[in-house]
Amino acid sequence: MEKLDLITVRNPNSAQAEAYRTLRTNIQYSSIDKKAQVVCITSAGPGEGKSTVSSNLAIVMAESGKKTLLIDCDLRKPTVHKGFSVSNSTGLSDLLAGKAVFEKAVQESGIESLQVLTSGTKPPNPSELLASSKMKKFITALRTMYDFIIIDTPPVLLVTDAQLLSECSDGYLLVLASGQVDKEAAAKAQKLLEKVNAKILGAVLNKFDSAKGGYYGYYGKSYYGSQEEK
Repeated sequence: MEKLDLITVRNPNSAQAEAYRTLRTNIQYSSIDKKAQVVCITSAGPGEGKSTVSSNLAIVMAESGKKTLLIDCDLRKPTVHKGFSVSNSTGLSDLLAGKAVFEKAVQESGIESLQVLTSGTKPPNPSELLASSKMKKFITALRTMYDFIIIDTPPVLLVTDAQLLSECSDGYLLVLASGQVDKEAAAKAQKLLEKVNAKILGAVLNKFDSAKGGYYGYYGKSYYGSQEEK
């Protein structure tokens, strides 16, 4: 299970926290014609740090004055609620199943301008829920309420959930763990997203050893070394 390190709160002046601010800036200027308001974050495989990246990116977005919502769409193995120490008794799955209303499910994160919507009750049909028309309408409604929405999704090589959200989002960030994921897996993850016409904004090289350097180019996308310790 991924352990979330909210480095942007724990040590806001660190190089790691600054890397998230750089990532924030690049996302904000990623498109001239249409801003990336809803961004999905996924990884090739498990344990690469996608939820850590999602949470820290949401924090720095909120700190810039953007009204931000972080949604845990990993309905199978959610972790976002643990990072922010909030309840996961009611969340996204309950909303989509008609068992809760948004106003009761959304929670304050403890960070100004940042709210969190946890995954909620573990459903028997996560893929069907995320692919539903209700999910699309829900995200559309949220666009009028928030400046920026981050969606934490399951690893793209394991399940189809991340791909199913392509119609709801403006772009994807692919999180890859240095020394953990191989090039073949990274390439396959990219192809799976491109198969559903997902716009890949870039990728984050996570768990990167800061002693080895800074920025890399890969598959034509920019990898921003977060310089997180292994």
